[in-house]
Amino acid sequence: MSDNERPTPPFDGQQQDQTPGRTAPMHPQPDHGEKSYKGSGRLAGKAAIITGGDSGIGRAVAIAFAREGADVLIAYLNEDDDARETARWVEEAGRKAVLVPGDITDRAHCNAIVDKAVQAFGRLDVLVNNAAYQMTYPSLDAITDDEWDKTFDTNIGAMFRISRAAVKHMKPGGAIVNTTSINADHPNPGLLAYATTKGAIQNFTGGLAQLLAEKGIRVNCVAPGPIWTPLIPSTMPPEKVEKFGQQVPMKRPGQPAELAPAYVMLASDEASYISGATIAVTGGSPII
Repeated sequence: MSDNERPTPPFDGQQQDQTPGRTAPMHPQPDHGEKSYKGSGRLAGKAAIITGGDSGIGRAVAIAFAREGADVLIAYLNEDDDARETARWVEEAGRKAVLVPGDITDRAHCNAIVDKAVQAFGRLDVLVNNAAYQMTYPSLDAITDDEWDKTFDTNIGAMFRISRAAVKHMKPGGAIVNTTSINADHPNPGLLAYATTKGAIQNFTGGLAQLLAEKGIRVNCVAPGPIWTPLIPSTMPPEKVEKFGQQVPMKRPGQPAELAPAYVMLASDEASYISGATIAVTGGSPII
């Protein structure tokens, strides 16, 4: 699909009651690369974990990884319908898909995700820390302690714990790819808790890259701009959804499929000298 064919705002002011959201009610439907991504064996024989792999960016990465030759464990909260659809695409590509539902704010579950991947695949080569939680708030007073803690436990606490568990099983050549955000450099005040965690993720990535260099494990992150995923209609008011993506130079949100190549590159052996880096996929908005 060319840039001119991709959906541009204004969109319907849609909103979903459940968090995290679901793919099916979205209009237009996100593009995860189902019809467009073509693999070339860049991840052949590798085994990967993708958190938040049921939908959005996670689904696009799962499809791309599978078509590049990787088996994939899809960790997700409770979106069983979306997760099964992602698994179907992975299996259609001839790779093994393992579904692991559960709450990553549960510390024991973080370890369980890694254990199940090693049991299923006999190895672990790539970890994609992609799961995230966000909610829009109009003021500081509107953010409760529980909301702040939930955002941090989901977005950065779980990333630390899953990474710590995963590294024990990764060999030289392994890769960790974390999802940060343009909010790490340009924080949206309405997403204060979320934006703060994304800054922490970028810092965590840079520090961990240095810590794991002697083990031969690379750590990088991808910084998306506005991307059309279920997170948007389930966490933003309708008037924000209607104009979503309009603020970037390309005047539209990115589709999940447009993120996947960055994750593939960072997970592949072709990125052997890239560690501690942030790849911006932001529709033209620069990050510093």
